[in-house]
Amino acid sequence: METNSASQLEVRITKRIEEIPRQDWEQVFPNVLESYGFFHTLDESHLPQFSFFYIMIYDQGRPVGATSCFLMDYPMDMAVEGGFRKVLDAIKKFAPRIFSPRVVICGMPMGQGRIGIAGDAGPVLKAICQAMEKIACEHKAGIIGFKDFNSTYNDKFKDLLKDGFFQIQSLPSTDMRLNFAGFQQYMDSLSNASKSGLKRKFKKIDGKVKIDLEIADNIDDGALAEIYQLYLQTHERQDIGMEKLGPDFFKNISRNMPGQIKYFLWRLDAKLVAFSLCFVSEDHFIDYYLGFDYSVAHEFGLYFIRFRDMMNWCLQHSIKVYEMGQTSYEAKRRMGFDFIRLYIYARHRNRLVNLLLKYFSRIVKPENFHPVFIEMDKMGA
Repeated sequence: METNSASQLEVRITKRIEEIPRQDWEQVFPNVLESYGFFHTLDESHLPQFSFFYIMIYDQGRPVGATSCFLMDYPMDMAVEGGFRKVLDAIKKFAPRIFSPRVVICGMPMGQGRIGIAGDAGPVLKAICQAMEKIACEHKAGIIGFKDFNSTYNDKFKDLLKDGFFQIQSLPSTDMRLNFAGFQQYMDSLSNASKSGLKRKFKKIDGKVKIDLEIADNIDDGALAEIYQLYLQTHERQDIGMEKLGPDFFKNISRNMPGQIKYFLWRLDAKLVAFSLCFVSEDHFIDYYLGFDYSVAHEFGLYFIRFRDMMNWCLQHSIKVYEMGQTSYEAKRRMGFDFIRLYIYARHRNRLVNLLLKYFSRIVKPENFHPVFIEMDKMGA
């Protein structure tokens, strides 16, 4: 524990969530599924591309702030596509690390960033920034940033923009409010084109092939091996995912988040061909990680079969919010998901370099390359 001289708040930085009393963390951190048990799983999973940190802020012994951070070599050109991608790739052949600076980021590699704040946000955020500066200094990171925070943080983060940070849009998340009595009512809510498209996909499969669904709270070693192979197939096809999980993550998550984990397993002739690892809490459902056997995935429309099965499960269990995260935006738009704007705030610790970075960020920001932002503007999201 150390004293923050600027605000007289006490700041605690740890490298494992278990070093922070759970009651202190949960007293201020937002009531979300990706919390103490989730971070405990990340710590146990030993992800080599990240070093995790946890920051707790106390005011006279009372918890007033809590957040997670991670250290990594950040791929700034992650969202760049087209001809400019070829230019950057050519430059990287001569300077491999030029677009992958070491950074300290408040938030998570996956999912939305969150900060727990009790009381006045200004001093707490200042203390968090100073803690991140300390981490950056110790680990020779040039940039500190806040990743994938939604618009509810815009007002809290105004002071960051006054303090040298710049803001860019990140790739959005997606969710859907489930106000349907059943799947048919959901289908009736879609546009004619989207409804017809889904009907064609279901008609192609229904009655012609038997795909069995199993739903489990945890998995044995045999299922784990099957799941992990499908996860790797999907991970290798992703363009924007930063994290590559090990099998330990899928093994430990059920133990660390009891009652909040569901595995959806689809089998064709007893062979696992698709899975989803989902988080559930009361009326909130998150479709978090998935995997497919791509030798059959497109032929049998597994992406849409799994969506229908999980949507039916959600409706049967009175789920009100179905969250589906990032990627596959065109399919999600057609299925009726809403887009959630997310933002990145960043600052280089060197003021001159920060000016150059701010200019460069305007070139490589995701909205310059990803078509999802065009769709968001059309939808007024």
